[in-house]
Amino acid sequence: MLKSELLEIIANGENSGVEFKRDDLRPEQLAKEIVALANFQGGRLLLGVEDDGTISGIQREDLEIWVMDTVFGRYVHPLILPFYEEVVMDDGTRVAVVSLTQGTAKPYVLRNNNREEIYVRVGSTSRLATREQQARLFESGGMLHAEVLPVSGTKFDNLDQARLTDYLVNIAGDAQAPGSQEDWEQRLMGLGLMVSRDDGAPACTIAGLVLFGRSPRRSLRQSGVRWMSFAGDSKDYQAQDDTLLDAPLVALWEGRIGAGRQMVEPGLIEHLVDRMRPSISEEGTGANENLRRETLYRYPLDAIRETILNALVHRDWTRSIEVEVVNYSDRLEVISPGALQNSMTIEKMLAGQRSPRNPIIVEIMRDYGYVDMRGMGVRRKIVPLTRDYTGKDADFELTDDYLRVTLPARPTNP
Repeated sequence: MLKSELLEIIANGENSGVEFKRDDLRPEQLAKEIVALANFQGGRLLLGVEDDGTISGIQREDLEIWVMDTVFGRYVHPLILPFYEEVVMDDGTRVAVVSLTQGTAKPYVLRNNNREEIYVRVGSTSRLATREQQARLFESGGMLHAEVLPVSGTKFDNLDQARLTDYLVNIAGDAQAPGSQEDWEQRLMGLGLMVSRDDGAPACTIAGLVLFGRSPRRSLRQSGVRWMSFAGDSKDYQAQDDTLLDAPLVALWEGRIGAGRQMVEPGLIEHLVDRMRPSISEEGTGANENLRRETLYRYPLDAIRETILNALVHRDWTRSIEVEVVNYSDRLEVISPGALQNSMTIEKMLAGQRSPRNPIIVEIMRDYGYVDMRGMGVRRKIVPLTRDYTGKDADFELTDDYLRVTLPARPTNP
């Protein structure tokens, strides 16, 4: 690192990715900052810089050995290797720069006094992770899939047996549906749709309930979809439509695949699209060959469907809010709770990379044909269809709390 680069970093002060420290601190104090940065997006530790940005310089002999062997080697787990360098100032004072990337084996912990503590970065400070933050770190590190967690108070009766029978017999290929409740529970536990409990009967997992539950929101408040529509370009007190939709993700079908299979009862996606239709469409001025006025949609329907599907199947179930779909005069916004998983970025998503947070939900939705087999829906549907239909690009906004996809509306005829 050049001296000018270091001075610019110091001048900008501490932030989520930069921490100033003297080098006379205890090893567990430094490890705490390292763990927090690794659990966030990585960053830099500047040793020999005071909190106010004054350069005091490093005093400890063999600082690099102490940092690498003692702090990283004994206190930070699992092992993560930083880049260590020292920058010499004009007066001979040295500043050590410890750079580390975002960790891929989250959560990283501080091991000290026979305890393991998880820290996260909150602004320019490092704090103990809350229970919810810990769950998200375990999930992002691949050590936990929230979709297989039990939903408190649920049992087999909370699931729609007709939908389950259709899935097992007509899609999964079972010769027949289980004959008893015990057989049902064993089969569903094998699929990850239920989970055994030490203190009672098996419970539904999040995946089982949101896919096949009779009324998922009764037991899992963050399931379902919040739908709103407004006449203007911002949220008003007076909404044209505002409702919470509650239904299983999959529709109820009859018949085997390829043999006249028909939908008997819609699922959540179908309910939502039907509810949205009056707000996102209008009758055209011309008539078709049957002398009927054609319905004109403000957005490409396939792009809407793909955007909503992605929000539902890839959402973060550790977040206690539902997916939100909001229609405005000039755009449609679909907000999915949680950041992208497994170091996924918007750029990777647009390029077609796949990294499902909820593999059971994704696979079953793929079995039904809801989800694209190649996971290229964003690249091959949302982006090109929106551009061709409206003349504008879809917008993707990612934060630590949500992914918002915005579809611009088709210009109205004057």
